[in-house]
Amino acid sequence: MTGSGLFYLIGASGSGKDSVMRYTRQLLAGKGKVIFAHRYITRAQDPIGEAHVPLSEEEFEQRLQAGCFVMHWDSHGYRYGIGVEIEQWLDLGLKVVVNGSRAYLGEAQKRYSQLQTVLIRVSPQQLRERLIQRDRESADEIDQRLQRADDFDIQAQGGPRMHIIDNNGALEQAGTQLIKLLSA
Repeated sequence: MTGSGLFYLIGASGSGKDSVMRYTRQLLAGKGKVIFAHRYITRAQDPIGEAHVPLSEEEFEQRLQAGCFVMHWDSHGYRYGIGVEIEQWLDLGLKVVVNGSRAYLGEAQKRYSQLQTVLIRVSPQQLRERLIQRDRESADEIDQRLQRADDFDIQAQGGPRMHIIDNNGALEQAGTQLIKLLSA
């Protein structure tokens, strides 16, 4: 697998990555050859969050041992997996969009040499406001997330096949940028 049709979306928590993906998925539904992969995650479904496949720890481990994931990582106390089905979709010539992890990016690039990385980015001020509005983290945790986002952006700017989508404005603007990239 070269991964030439694989788009690996990353972004700091609060950057609006899930919103951009949801917007784009709705506009592209039934059109063209773009598929959005679901992640398998060891957390319950959230009605306003990401549409993922919730698994227990035991189910996740069983699937991992059976070879059901082409990518997997742990983050913030949860386990995440991308299913082997994306291999079939790529073989069919489909463009596959994956909700990835910044920390796992290097491993994903090793596996898929032609992977297209899409960084959803917002300004530190906007990111702080969004994290505060979410009301999930303490002020110290928000500061830590902001530092990690800043550290990653510095590293990511010159990466191979890196596309940066600005999500400081209206969701439609960022969604349109992603649609153009997927339609190219």
